[in-house]
Formats: sequence, structure tokens, C-alpha cells
Amino acid sequence: MPYHPIHVGIIGAGMSAQVFHLPTLLTTPAMQVTHIVARQPPTFALPPHISVLPTVEALLNTPTLDLVIIATPNITHYPFAKQALLAGKHVVIEKPFTNHVVEAQELITLAKRQNRLLSVYHNRRWDGDFLTVKHILASGWLGQWVSFESRFDRFRPQLKANAWREQNLPGSGVLFDLAPHLIDQALQLFGMPKTLRADLQTQRDGAIVDDFFDVWLGYGTLQVRLSAGMLVRDVSPRFAVRGTQGIFTKYGLDPQEARLKAGELPTASDWGQEPAEHWGHLQAECNGLHVQGQVKTLAGNYPAFYRNIAAVLNGQAELAVQPEQALQVMQLLEIAHQSNSKGETVTIEYT
Repeated sequence: MPYHPIHVGIIGAGMSAQVFHLPTLLTTPAMQVTHIVARQPPTFALPPHISVLPTVEALLNTPTLDLVIIATPNITHYPFAKQALLAGKHVVIEKPFTNHVVEAQELITLAKRQNRLLSVYHNRRWDGDFLTVKHILASGWLGQWVSFESRFDRFRPQLKANAWREQNLPGSGVLFDLAPHLIDQALQLFGMPKTLRADLQTQRDGAIVDDFFDVWLGYGTLQVRLSAGMLVRDVSPRFAVRGTQGIFTKYGLDPQEARLKAGELPTASDWGQEPAEHWGHLQAECNGLHVQGQVKTLAGNYPAFYRNIAAVLNGQAELAVQPEQALQVMQLLEIAHQSNSKGETVTIEYT
């Protein structure tokens, strides 16, 4: 079935727009990026058909615009999304959804009232390593799951000059930067936990916001550990999954971000594929046999996010990243701050 063209405007001309959103939008057949909002001229080349606008208001006053992508600092997600929904536009917000649960709830209610699509860019559901872990868990090879560890570690001892993520602002810090990815992936695998315990630290010289987190999600006999730090020089597993019958470990990061940063468009035949030296390792008991060896990483697929958005707007699919799912991520982020400030495990209550 042919697609109806969807006219897209992007708010923000930073790394998020340049690396993640624009390349996948430009290679999604139904999407036509027409405008980008930038306070300063973009530092990267734009196709000639994309106009640069100075203000959000100028973008929202464009009558032909269908979809607005918000790729700006976290503190602006809520007000820009609210403006766009009130202007009758569909909206995709870069993660995290908002800085507060009440803001996310308000946007969900507003989107329903306006009858407009609202989604959050949880693109790492299409990391190849995560897709592989998801497949292994579904296969039953590991038996009953007992522990799951997911990490985004980096070694960046120096602060970034003028980086808003390292300033004392709402939504700054590594918890709001990286935990949304890890939490969303955990929720996709296991659903909402019963308990949460979090430890946030400010470890680097001169840092004023958290640059390390350890978040433990309790699911009864299954314990899920999500962690990230900026002073981790040693190599830790990206994933380590243990069960009563085996273990799967995976090192290294999905290659899509690096290729996008290098200026590639996600159109190559080998897009999202990892070389064999980065594949994960499985040890398990299967039908009485001990099995061990490499597991080929499934191909990652960031373009799937906007292909889904296009299909939804053309009435051909259900929305993959529901705003209510992103709301759950926000709820766990807020509970993590509560747990850290109280120094205790929080029991999660459901309504």
C-alpha cells in the first residue's frame, strides 16, 4: 500500500538531530523533512530542500507540517511538545519523555484530546545486541532467569565545556541521559518491577550532577541491574544474563551510532551488523547437552522507528513506542531519585 507523504519539522540542530533523527528520516520513504529550527546556523550540511527557521513558533505556523520532532535539551521537551500538540501537530520527543511524571501525563492526555500521535524516541529497542538478548530469553535456553545486567559505561574523566547535561538543570545528569535507554529495554523484557533501589554518585572532579548510577529492579527471584558511569576504564559486559541453565554475555556497543556519527546513511546492505569478534557468548544446557559458543548478533535497525511512525500515520500499523510505555520509564526515573535520597529500596505501588 503506498504511503501518504508526511511533512516533518525538527526542533533542534544538535548532535541528536544530526546523528539520530535526520539520517533515518531522510531514508524513510514516506517522510519529507521540510524544516529545521536552529538558533544558530547548523554546523552540518542540510539538503537544499530543508529550510532553517529561527523559532519554534515559525515552525508551528507552517500549515503543511504534519509531524514535529523535538531534539532539544531535556528542559524544553515538555513546553515544546505541548505547543506542538496544541498547534495540531503529531509529535515525537527525544528521550527522556519529560523531566517529571506529571508533565508526561499531561502530554498524553493532551495528545488524546487533540487526536494526535505522541511517541518518544526509544530507538535502542532496535539495538542488535538487545534484539539478540530478547531472542535468547524468549528461546528458553537459559532456563529460569535469575539475574540480568545491562551497562553503558564510558571513560570520560574530563567534563565537557558548556554541556547542558553537566549543568545543574532539570533533566541533567547521566541518570536522565542513559537510564531511559536501559530502563525501557528492561521494561520491554520484564515489565514493571516490584521494587527499585538506586545509587547515584557525582564522581568526577568539578562535576555538579550525577555521573554514575546503579539501579536495581526487583522481580522476585529475578534481579535486574542497570548501571552507567563516566570513570569506567575497564571493559565490562554490555549485557550479562544468567539463568538456571546457563549464561549469555555480550561486550561492545551496537555499531549503528558509530556509523551514523561517521556520516553514513542507514541504507547499506550490512547496516546494523556486527563483526564476528563482537558477537556474544552463550553457555547453556540444552536437552541434556552442554552447549557453548558464539551467538551471531542480530542486525540492529534504527530506521524501524520512523518506518513505524510513518505506517501509523498512514493507518497501516500500531504504534511501537506507546507514550504510556515512556511514562513508565519516567515513573521509574522519579522513583530512582526517591530511592537515592532516602537510601532505601522502594516498593512500587500500582494504581
